[in-house]
Amino acid sequence: MDRALVLFGIAVAPNREECSGSSPLPGAFGLLLGILCLFCLTSTARAQKVYSIGSLNTAEQFISAFDGFRSRMAELGYRDGQNVRYQYYNSRGNAELLKTLAQKLAQDRLDLIVTSSTSATVAAVKATQGTRIPVIFLSAGNPQMLVKSFSSSGTNLAGISSASVELVGKRLELLKELTPGAKRVAMPLDPTGVNYKATMAETSQAAARLALKIWEIKVTNHEELERLSQNITRTRADAIFAPPDSLMTDGIEILITHAIKQKLPLLTSLLANVKQGCLATYAADYVALGKQGAVLADKVFKGARPADLPIELPDKFKLVLNLKTAKAIDLKIPKEILLRADQIFE
Repeated sequence: MDRALVLFGIAVAPNREECSGSSPLPGAFGLLLGILCLFCLTSTARAQKVYSIGSLNTAEQFISAFDGFRSRMAELGYRDGQNVRYQYYNSRGNAELLKTLAQKLAQDRLDLIVTSSTSATVAAVKATQGTRIPVIFLSAGNPQMLVKSFSSSGTNLAGISSASVELVGKRLELLKELTPGAKRVAMPLDPTGVNYKATMAETSQAAARLALKIWEIKVTNHEELERLSQNITRTRADAIFAPPDSLMTDGIEILITHAIKQKLPLLTSLLANVKQGCLATYAADYVALGKQGAVLADKVFKGARPADLPIELPDKFKLVLNLKTAKAIDLKIPKEILLRADQIFE
């Protein structure tokens, strides 16, 4: 009992003689000891805080961003199961499921939510309205629709732009380099997707500049993608472009299989899709984006307000090719493009 009271800064005299003594030293010493103990207990409590982080994803291809985030967090001292715990959710292109998962993360009152696409970020923003839960997007193809400006979000948001929508023109230029004779490009995409308007605007500008005719194919689920992609044949299109769209990303295997069958070049917006079988892309490295996001998370945990952090851009973009796919569709890639490539899958 006496020891407990001392820990809270109350000096308890061990006997009556000490109480009647004229020296105040024993009491002062006990008070000092109590203050020191309290300080130690507070420091220990802070050191042992376990941060809870939820990850909201929309497709398997975005997992690499979260992998990069976790690895960099570990380097920064956040050890999984020790001082940080993760919850991971993937809607796999399902808009209703995405909304449900975002609401669950908000209800769990986490210390932080990280997202890996514009769609996931929009869902997280809506779900966290009225809360103080910070949201860090590890990649957003169209961050302009999320923040006031790149210098400051003004909200609970911070993150990195993958610049995927802005790169639509560069990817169509790459397509033209790979297949100079291409004139008509099939582009399946979800008209209800968060990037739809921005993607169409960028595509229209680039197509006019490159003398390409875009064949827009509207799909809203995997079944429609499977069915309508069958209409894309060599007699109706010279190539296929999969834009930055959560549904297209999650259903990319459907397009890969069909494109190879029809011997059509398929360009994508993600490096991971080239590894899976798309012909090529020019895009950010999502592992690197995740690592950038971890640094932002560390700043937030140390007291920074997301609203005050500028939106960052990728450190590097990569030109990536799949030579196995090129061979499968009987396409010879020009030597100058091979020399420019940052990564080649064979």
